[in-house]
Amino acid sequence: MDPIQRVASREVYRNNWMTVREDEIRRPDGSPGIYGVIDKPAYALVIAQDGDRFRLVEQFRYPLGERRWEFPQGTAPGLADVPPAELAARELREETGLRAGSMVALGKLDVAAGMSSQRGWVFLATDITEGEPEREHEEQDMRSEWFARADVEKMILAGEITDAQSIAAWARLLLFERHRL
Repeated sequence: MDPIQRVASREVYRNNWMTVREDEIRRPDGSPGIYGVIDKPAYALVIAQDGDRFRLVEQFRYPLGERRWEFPQGTAPGLADVPPAELAARELREETGLRAGSMVALGKLDVAAGMSSQRGWVFLATDITEGEPEREHEEQDMRSEWFARADVEKMILAGEITDAQSIAAWARLLLFERHRL
């Protein structure tokens, strides 16, 4: 069977961070349907590691109405395409002030493949140098701290870290550590 085919598409909303579109589709059996899609540029998420410590950021997440801990992550402004490693280094510097001597790609993540085209890259940053954050205006409430490995895992288990990308990135890190030569 053929995959779902797009028959028509219309943009219903746009801002600097995303577009929302509604696509008319044809299913493999020929029946019509619609798909709502959120298009966002690729993001980078960075796990900064210094020995047994990991850097997290905490900020207010407006859609949830709560402050949440997560790994530094973000997209380029204005829906721009930026190479993933460059984006990762920029996000780490902006949100935490850290710079990494080594940045290793751990793999790709899809945010919500049933409704969004956004994909991201996970990086492991090591050989860390401290500095001052260069946060964007939207990040003015952000703070960052180092946490021991055991504390990160306790925070995930306790529901203090609920960001799906951060938890998936942690799984990527654990698999990377387990299978590296």
